[in-house]
Amino acid sequence: MTKKIIAVNAGPRIGWNTDILIKEACAGAEAEGAEVLRFDLFRLEKFTGCVSCFGCKKEAHKGHCVCRDGLTPVLDAIRESDGLIIGSPNYLSEMTSSFRALYERLIFQNLTYNVENPCCAERKIPVLFITTSNAPDTAYTELVGRYRQTFSRFVGPCKTLICGNTLQLNDYSKTDWPWTLFDAEAKKLRRETVFPLERKKAYEMGKTLAK
Repeated sequence: MTKKIIAVNAGPRIGWNTDILIKEACAGAEAEGAEVLRFDLFRLEKFTGCVSCFGCKKEAHKGHCVCRDGLTPVLDAIRESDGLIIGSPNYLSEMTSSFRALYERLIFQNLTYNVENPCCAERKIPVLFITTSNAPDTAYTELVGRYRQTFSRFVGPCKTLICGNTLQLNDYSKTDWPWTLFDAEAKKLRRETVFPLERKKAYEMGKTLAK
């Protein structure tokens, strides 16, 4: 049976770091024979994070977010999938607001507040969580670790890929004022030498997810 993998890009920039790594992971999954369906959160119809309506806490809707908006098809697809690839750039020491909106509703619909059975997901699926940042990889180890724990508990076993010190622009000299916080040449060198290895890692992790 062909596995169905959902890929979610929670970043706005197509063709850049987060998007590239997600595409590599998708290619790896497809190499294992999986069918991949992708969503770009910044291109969906309007949506919100959890509105705390507690509709998902009723027996008739257990494990299903009842809020209907642009995220509904994403949540429905994840629920029926065999694996999830999700990626977000780091904004101000957190994931994007779009990521957080999906994360809230994905997790909260499975949270029961019941000690004996804290998660009501009908089945667990593997998760690959990718994050990118212009800061070093080590700056977000703890943050990503917390996401990994929550994904693992309420969605399924989660592996992570952190890609730090990323290149943000092709030419830093063309900004309206000097971005003196960054060493542009060092970032370009890393893009040429380290980022290709991270792309390969994302590909291999996508393959593993689909096995």
